[in-house]
Amino acid sequence: MAFTDTTAISNLVQTAYDKFVLFALRSVPVMRTIADKRVVDQCMPGESIVFNLYNDLATAPTPLTETVDPTPVAVPDTDTVTVTLNEYGNTTLTTRKLRLFSFSDIDPAIANLVAYNQVNTLDEVVRDVLRQGTNVTRLASGSMTFNTGSTASVTAGDTMESQLIRASVAKLRGRSVMPKVGSAYLCLVHPDVSYDLRSEAGGSATWREPHEQVAPGPIWAGMIGQYEGAVFIETPRTYFAADGDSNAVVHRSIMVGQQALAEAVAEEPHIVFGPVVDSLNRMRPVGWYGVLGWARYREQAIQRIETSSSLA
Repeated sequence: MAFTDTTAISNLVQTAYDKFVLFALRSVPVMRTIADKRVVDQCMPGESIVFNLYNDLATAPTPLTETVDPTPVAVPDTDTVTVTLNEYGNTTLTTRKLRLFSFSDIDPAIANLVAYNQVNTLDEVVRDVLRQGTNVTRLASGSMTFNTGSTASVTAGDTMESQLIRASVAKLRGRSVMPKVGSAYLCLVHPDVSYDLRSEAGGSATWREPHEQVAPGPIWAGMIGQYEGAVFIETPRTYFAADGDSNAVVHRSIMVGQQALAEAVAEEPHIVFGPVVDSLNRMRPVGWYGVLGWARYREQAIQRIETSSSLA
């Protein structure tokens, strides 16, 4: 007795595919939004833009003499910040054969991939400008330091603590930096760093105890919210590298106030559909292009916090 089964007529039994293809997991770009200083009145086109900042006169606390004309003082020279414009872009080139043979519509997917590549790339460029700031709060071998030591001194046990947030806020306020969000500064932290801050053991000087007693909402939501003068955004886009003590992974959390970052744009990044120039019109280019640049506008408005994480 012979069965007419899937083996007997195997040509009629084939593997099926879902034509709806999902994209890779993505995080939300956040770095470029920090740039709140832009060109106001550009005198001419150029490959770089120079911003000038006035310096205040020295204070004059000595009382005037009624019959003596005060000696004029010179207005201090300005400080300058230069933003160099660069071309950024990327491109793809799809073939007619792929578009004809693909079981899923490839053109919308290519446009989506190119658009995300644009924002993802630019966010990385901005992040690398921000993280090079000169003001650093660092935890090294359990001791907090400011602008001393090196990243290589951060050990695997030097995780985020509330004192680092308080100290960084104090440094920004001490430099007369204007807050970024209401009366608070903005702090970008990696989720692994957020975990350590929310898990910190101790009394009322830590993040958790006040929320347990008064407002448990952030505990349930698993987010920091506003704490010790800073509003927190958790993002995997902050920079980290295994460049600490004994190759410990060191995270760079960034706390900023207003005018931390300057942006200059000659041509806003945009999607470009290139010309089809091959002999048989088979190859279609799709990419993105922009001409712009960034620079730290006020170093005083940026405080980098270097720590490890227990989740590293």
